Amino acid sequence: MRKVFFRFLARLNRLLLPRISRRNLNRLSKTEKLIVAWRYWVTCNALD
Repeated sequence: MRKVFFRFLARLNRLLLPRISRRNLNRLSKTEKLIVAWRYWVTCNALD
């Protein structure tokens, strides 16, 4: 159940959130860093 939930969240992330990985990660604002951290956390949990 948990894995299905995180896979669903990962798909929502791809559709709704902007791609920030192509930019310089050192120059991101706090909000953009939060989005990167959220996407990373969801992706790691979806892959387990």
